Amino acid sequence: MKYLAKRNYDSPMVSSFDSLFDSMLGDWGLLPSRMPAVDITETDEAYVLEAELPGYKQEDVKVSVEKHVLKLSSTKQSNKEEKDKKRLVSERCYQCFERSFTLPEDVNEQRIEGEFADGILKLTLPKMEVAKPKAIEVKIK
Repeated sequence: MKYLAKRNYDSPMVSSFDSLFDSMLGDWGLLPSRMPAVDITETDEAYVLEAELPGYKQEDVKVSVEKHVLKLSSTKQSNKEEKDKKRLVSERCYQCFERSFTLPEDVNEQRIEGEFADGILKLTLPKMEVAKPKAIEVKIK
């Protein structure tokens, strides 16, 4: 096989055929998703963040908090080696994302909990009472 065409998902020029199916099917595996969809809700006790991560496993996803910033990230690579076959075309998936959220000052960062089930990452960010600012009178001489 002499001529092989490569897919270029980052190309600004998308064929009419691809664009037709993208609009009809959305992101059904035709193009790698760049960012997971996130819902954030608030209760009296906590903030709840739910991120849709279909196809990801718990060990694929990293959650960290540093300097009041919550970071979700992942690097996922699909590589299947078959030694008995001569591969002519290989379109394997490589996905990575990183999302950052600045946390409100009333989040207790030490007690953040998470669970991962059915492709949904659910983080519970418990609230804590924040000390109210106190006015200090400055004496002028």
